[in-house]
Amino acid sequence: MLNSAQIVKNAVKAGVVVPAFNVPYLPMVKPIIDAVADTDCFALIEVAQLEFTKFESQSMAAVMDEFQKWNRPEHVRLHLDHVPVIDEDNKRIDYLAVVKEALALGYQSVMVDGSRLSLDDNIAATRQVAELAHAAGVPCEAELGAVLGHEAGPLPPYDELFESGKGFTDVDQARRFVQETGCDWLSVAVGSIHGAISGAAKDQKKVEARLNLEHLDKLRQATGGIPLVLHGGSGVKKEYVLAGIKRGIGKMNIGTEIRQPYEQVLRQTGDVAAARQAVYERTVWALTDYLGLAGTRQLVVN
Repeated sequence: MLNSAQIVKNAVKAGVVVPAFNVPYLPMVKPIIDAVADTDCFALIEVAQLEFTKFESQSMAAVMDEFQKWNRPEHVRLHLDHVPVIDEDNKRIDYLAVVKEALALGYQSVMVDGSRLSLDDNIAATRQVAELAHAAGVPCEAELGAVLGHEAGPLPPYDELFESGKGFTDVDQARRFVQETGCDWLSVAVGSIHGAISGAAKDQKKVEARLNLEHLDKLRQATGGIPLVLHGGSGVKKEYVLAGIKRGIGKMNIGTEIRQPYEQVLRQTGDVAAARQAVYERTVWALTDYLGLAGTRQLVVN
């Protein structure tokens, strides 16, 4: 069985992407896996620290238990998303302890997010996590630049953010970062934004974002072809996503697109089964209509 690192590399070679679906609520795991299997795709199921501290995925162990109930290893792997060194509330996190717990539980890839650190400190933290992950035989994802959206308070107007390039991953820094950390996948900031996670904003439709494809090309060249990751994938215009995939995006995170239907249906009906069905239908839409991945599993797992 191929590991996650090989699968994402295969996706880049094949010109497709491995979508990674976030699970802030445990009942979302089953409908996502069902949708991936029913469309003959491959995807990652992932949980970030904020999803078991600010939402209801409970813990890394609880997510692993739920994943194992429904696991279809020919279609999915489990990934630990954003483990920040400094979180969105500006608190220091014992990131090494979190990563070690995930690896002990059997997570098949992990991510450390040192993007709020200085470049040197981000490199040092990422190198530590990459060494831990590689010793366990799994890949390490890292982030350089600032994919905004999780911080408290409103963002500046999107067009202003995009045109200014605020937070975009620096090309020269990316070259050094990949060389010195040994990370396997690099999350880059090229125009996408995270969905809000608190207050009324978490229920609002995301901004229709776009990607700076010229900047993405430069990052791909500078980083020697390692798979790049698009965070905040929900809401990015389809034509930009597809063009980004051709420019080295091997993994794409999708959260808001499936979280909001779950929350809305559960709030309206109180029926977990109906909320699960909403997640299933939106995941099928993301895999087929949005990303055009139906039937592509064999391209990445062989």
